[in-house]
Amino acid sequence: MAVVFITGVSGQDGGYLAEQLLAGGDEVHGLVREQDRPAPGAQGPRLDDAHLHVTDLTDFAGLSALIKDVAPDEIYNLAGMSSVARSWVEPVATGEVTGLAVAAVLQAAWELSESSGRVVRVVQAASAEIFGNPATSPQDESTVIAPVTPYGGAKAYAHHMVGVYRGRGLHAVSAILYNHESPRRPPTFVTRKITRTAALIARGEADELALGNLDARRDWGWAPDYVDAMVRAARHSKAQDYVIATGVSHSVSEFVAAAFGRAGIDDWERYVRVDPAFVRPVDAFELVGDSTRARTELGWAPTRSFADIVAAMVDTDLSA
Repeated sequence: MAVVFITGVSGQDGGYLAEQLLAGGDEVHGLVREQDRPAPGAQGPRLDDAHLHVTDLTDFAGLSALIKDVAPDEIYNLAGMSSVARSWVEPVATGEVTGLAVAAVLQAAWELSESSGRVVRVVQAASAEIFGNPATSPQDESTVIAPVTPYGGAKAYAHHMVGVYRGRGLHAVSAILYNHESPRRPPTFVTRKITRTAALIARGEADELALGNLDARRDWGWAPDYVDAMVRAARHSKAQDYVIATGVSHSVSEFVAAAFGRAGIDDWERYVRVDPAFVRPVDAFELVGDSTRARTELGWAPTRSFADIVAAMVDTDLSA
């Protein structure tokens, strides 16, 4: 049994991760903000068995003290401001939460490892946004890091800090996660906005979906698969970075077509409007990952197709 500490346990990935680890018999501790404390059963009944700690990620001293007190064997840092669009509005806060807080987690983990004399494993949830608009496709662990958004910049800093602490002897892993979805994705994300609106239009409760760039292409995977990859990376004998992706990209318009089709609407174009307010100042055009290292060294592989992922989200929204 491992003692595990998860930041962002109330989010999509945190909930799935907690459930997987609890099912395996691990002792799970989760960090939440007071306003994000989940209601009992809100993210699956097994999350009720986790030990929740209320602390703000930017309270670096409090965060460090909490990690020292819990004394985990594994730390998964999933928390952060995860909206690229919001990062343009709040770049400083994005830097503090998504970037600087990671340094605090790594330092606390290193101090715990040094004082206890045992291995403390850390997984940082990185993002494909660290690559910006890459010159090559697909991207792998050797792709040049050149972010084009405040969110990507903060994630890039965190990614580099993982390398710094790994060089210091900490078992630190950067899991470079490409877009991953599920019915638990919050409605502030474009994918859930699409599936929810498709369901509302199908029920006659809405008549329009306003979106930004329909041509942007992303590599979309199934969130529980990506959580499983992080656990495999944490428990692998060698600490290194891993791209976690399906290797297949789809455009936003393809996502819309799949969602509307699942909801029984074939002529999706008549319901969709491009709103300049949702177009980001700078946006990566296409991000698609090469997960060869994760597949060969971790034995990992995605389990759901793009169509299956969209269908699961739409079906949930249709039944809501």
